[in-house]
Amino acid sequence: MPKELLLQVSPEIAANTALLQEHLSKQIKVGVNDIQHIAIVKRSIDARQKAIKVNLKVVIYLQGETFQESSIALPDYPNVTNKQEVIVIGAGPAGLFAALQLIELGLKPIVVERGKDVRGRRRDLKAINRDHIVNEDSNYCFGEGGAGTYSDGKLYTRSKKRGDVTRILELLVAFGATPDILVEAHPHIGTNKLPQIIQDIREKIIECGGQVLFETRVTDILIKNNEVQGVVTQNGDTISANKMILATGHSARDIFEMLDRKKVLIEAKPFALGVRTEHPQSLIDSIQYSCDYRGEHLPPAPYSIVKQVGGRGMYSFCMCPGGVIAPCATSPGEVVTNGWSPSKRDQATANSGIVIELKLEDFKPFAKFGALAGMEFQKSIEQKAWHLAGQTQRVPAQRMIDFTQNKVSASIPPTSYVPGTTSVEMGQVFPGFLSQILREGFTEFGKSMKGYLTNDAILHAPESRTSSPVRIPRDGISLEHLQIKGLYPCGEGAGYAGGIISAAIDGEKCALKIAESLHQ
Repeated sequence: MPKELLLQVSPEIAANTALLQEHLSKQIKVGVNDIQHIAIVKRSIDARQKAIKVNLKVVIYLQGETFQESSIALPDYPNVTNKQEVIVIGAGPAGLFAALQLIELGLKPIVVERGKDVRGRRRDLKAINRDHIVNEDSNYCFGEGGAGTYSDGKLYTRSKKRGDVTRILELLVAFGATPDILVEAHPHIGTNKLPQIIQDIREKIIECGGQVLFETRVTDILIKNNEVQGVVTQNGDTISANKMILATGHSARDIFEMLDRKKVLIEAKPFALGVRTEHPQSLIDSIQYSCDYRGEHLPPAPYSIVKQVGGRGMYSFCMCPGGVIAPCATSPGEVVTNGWSPSKRDQATANSGIVIELKLEDFKPFAKFGALAGMEFQKSIEQKAWHLAGQTQRVPAQRMIDFTQNKVSASIPPTSYVPGTTSVEMGQVFPGFLSQILREGFTEFGKSMKGYLTNDAILHAPESRTSSPVRIPRDGISLEHLQIKGLYPCGEGAGYAGGIISAAIDGEKCALKIAESLHQ
């Protein structure tokens, strides 16, 4: 019978099948040639000690034991051409996985996406990077695949209680992702590989009779007697349905404003805000791996750090080893940063959001905006940064030690942020309390990670789209909006997810609840 084993080995052994086979033969006291196959089930790196180890969970098949390569197949999706229609607003992970689940349940999704298809987005991303032109409907946040498609494709989530993480990962593998995402502790597809997977998901939705409408921005949700009737698009077209999944993502400010105007219940939600920090990847490697050179068997090192500073959490967010910083504004007159990594994580720099927890009381200066107070707070910082950096997509930047010392940096070296930077004292970008916490926090970070606090690290501001500034309240059991029947707030934009996996899980959950409601 195959043997399951947990073990720690050196990175060299973990990377070399022959060495691993030799190591395991000694562990289980059999000849090397007696081992027919080694299946690696889980893999993670333990860099807590100077001698770095790789944790492996393996299944060992000896000669004569049957090993069969497992293949992951897609569900048997039915044709739903003539089935009951459900409108899905947004083609991010919540919307796309909701659509797949609807099809599996025999319902027809009509996915309405304001942006372009995943390939068409590229021209607009080039325009914002090279020409500083922001397309309000097609950018790093809006378009097929949502914000995660061109800003990293991280698949790690702590939200294990929210649903079946493995199911989502297996669906991604069935649509073309590497099976390694089922093995790695922190799975990642990469911005260069995710677009093809997203395209294949869309093609499956259409093949099964669903619809996907691009460059179709929702301008109104039709409601009668507190029940959804359909949507109106920017062209004045009406799409009718009495079931609707609202999966717009965290940056759809026009949708939040429209709901607020229509007196549809929404509420302000705390989020986190700060800067995106870039270090040389080699420096992060030396800190995390306690070595001058990480070698060929270790991946570019990530980091995760959390501190309590001034009674608030300050922490790393969306850390991108071997990655770059991207311009993620969704309207002219603002600058926003985010980060991403290609699948090989082979860029020379490492970046991470370093953000501070906000509280509802921080939004008091914007109280007149009611439920949109947090959104207006967020917007004010993005617009101030735009003005300070020169009213283009350049961002305010400062060397890290200079920032802690309230000192304008004499020079800013080229960074991975293509539109460019402007040397600014970062304290001008943020309210005083946030600047003070950031200054103290970076000093504390430097005590925990020796070498982290350095003027070789460049701060870019702001990192402001960590999560939605509003929550669209829903019933905890039915997942239906508390006030509007047939409306299912979903994913990051509604305040119920925080990343690709948790958003996809939430999309599936909303689809299941719609099917349940139709069969009552």
